[in-house]
Formats: sequence, structure tokens, C-alpha cells
Amino acid sequence: QVRLAESGGGSVQAGGSLRLSCAASGFTDSRYYLAWFRQVPQKDREGVAIIKVPEGWRAYGDSVKGRFTISRDNVDDTLYLEMNNLSPEDTGMYYCAARLFVVGPWTWTDVGKYDYWGQGIQVTVGT
Repeated sequence: QVRLAESGGGSVQAGGSLRLSCAASGFTDSRYYLAWFRQVPQKDREGVAIIKVPEGWRAYGDSVKGRFTISRDNVDDTLYLEMNNLSPEDTGMYYCAARLFVVGPWTWTDVGKYDYWGQGIQVTVGT
């Protein structure tokens, strides 16, 4: 059973940085996708970034390009999201998600495509 557990959230002032971690375990296939989403009340869950394992292909949401970096530690299977130059608009609940490998194109920002989700962790950016 795949398990995802986020950590590293908290509060920071605008312009600051945070690093989120997601401990991922239970994969039986060496190929899969790991992603970060975020959500604020009354809004849809938004795709932040994705990484394809093991190739390392990455993609980012437009609102975070150039500020956020997704990465993965191949040794302990931990997913990271390095967030820099944070603004109050980055405030929200951040979720780690995983999708098992599929053949063919798909829309990585589609929340319905993911097989597993973490519990989420709060990030709050003050003015």
C-alpha cells in the first residue's frame, strides 16, 4: 500500500522560503509520478509541480515557475518542494500525491488522475 506523509509546513513572511517534504513508501513499480497540489477554501485543488520517477521529468504550475523546485531523494524516496520568494497567494493546504505509471499523455494537474494522497500540510505566508 502506497503511503504519503507530508512535513515541513508552517508560517513565513512574504519573501521567505520553506521546504516541504513527503515521505513516500509502498511502491511496487519503479515507475510512478509524484506531485504537489495546494488548496484554499472555496477553490479547486491546484497543481503545483510534478516529477516522474525515475526519469526525473518535471513540470510546474504557471503561478510557481521560477520560485518553486520539486525534487526527489532516490535513496530514501522523499519528495521535496523548495519554495522561495513566497507571497500571501501561496497560502494554502499543500498535498503530496502519487499516480502509478501509465502509458500515453495525461493532464498532470487533473486531481482525478491520482491514485494516492497525503493528509496535507498547512503553509501560511504573511504580509
